[in-house]
Amino acid sequence: MRSRFVERVNGLTVHVLEAGTPGRPCVLLLHGFPELAYSWRKVIPALADAGYHVLAPDQRGYGRTTGWDARYDGDLASYRMLNLVQDCLSLLSALQIRRAHVVGHDFGSPVAAYCALTRPDVFRSVALMSAPFGGPPAKPVDPRIHADLAALGRKHYQWYYSTPEADADMRRCPQGVRAFLRAYYHMKSADWPDNKPAPLASWSAAELAKLPTYYVMRLKEDMAQTVAPHLPAREAAWLTDEELSVYAEAFEANGFQGGLQWYRCGTSAEHSAPLRELAGRTIDVPSMYIAGAADWGVYQKPGEFERMQSDACSDMRGCHLVAGAGHWVQQEQPARTNALLLDFLGAAS
Repeated sequence: MRSRFVERVNGLTVHVLEAGTPGRPCVLLLHGFPELAYSWRKVIPALADAGYHVLAPDQRGYGRTTGWDARYDGDLASYRMLNLVQDCLSLLSALQIRRAHVVGHDFGSPVAAYCALTRPDVFRSVALMSAPFGGPPAKPVDPRIHADLAALGRKHYQWYYSTPEADADMRRCPQGVRAFLRAYYHMKSADWPDNKPAPLASWSAAELAKLPTYYVMRLKEDMAQTVAPHLPAREAAWLTDEELSVYAEAFEANGFQGGLQWYRCGTSAEHSAPLRELAGRTIDVPSMYIAGAADWGVYQKPGEFERMQSDACSDMRGCHLVAGAGHWVQQEQPARTNALLLDFLGAAS
């Protein structure tokens, strides 16, 4: 596995972790929040050993990639979903790669989905992880949900992440970035005993309030306060102190605002409008879904998991809920994740 920088990628200089031989079938791996290309460290070697050319970029707003606007009041439009897709297309073009499989985890999952939906000529298959894709939205979220949640003493984390305070709440939290991330990663993993996900009946305040507080937060708490009581006493088997340091150093250096801009675009009716123009379109290349069996992300948007299989993906090859994993499935259970990916990629090639 090697590290490199690719210049002139849709205005960015992109840091990429790479393995395998150029010219072999390409697999593009897209991380989520708050993560890095490093989140694929347990996947990249297995795919490369199987004969794939593997690329994992630090996406716009993250890690060692540069050229993105880090200001809250900066160029928000550059973080729109379809521009994130363009980042992927530009990276492949810069490396003279005409076609690729794409795999996305967490917020990387919808980026991968829109890659496959809008450019099936380039993306030959898509594997979605943790965040289901129920298709492009037909309308914005009804803002009345926020008043209904507030009446229950709760608020939705994506709208909290869209506030000016969110970056400083995490970057300058009393416990420090390292302890914050350790607790955050722990609380969303299978190690946290209260992760026992189940489908929700509807997008309503009463149903959303059943989600853990890292998704539907207490009204008066920020995210650092939410996870602080759950800081584990020791390192996780799947995330050592040395590995945690890679994340902590990156977010201490850059803050979280780059990643938070993605949420701001998602919660903005204006910035998500181009996606509504795609309503009704489907992903028609081979697709697959992987998540941890203890991952509430499967159900955080009621009905998405079901719509992904029935409507959004016309060639769905399988949905897999991996035992012993929470939200960070490719880090918590890499052997099973890699086996599923290799079976899928082999059949989709």
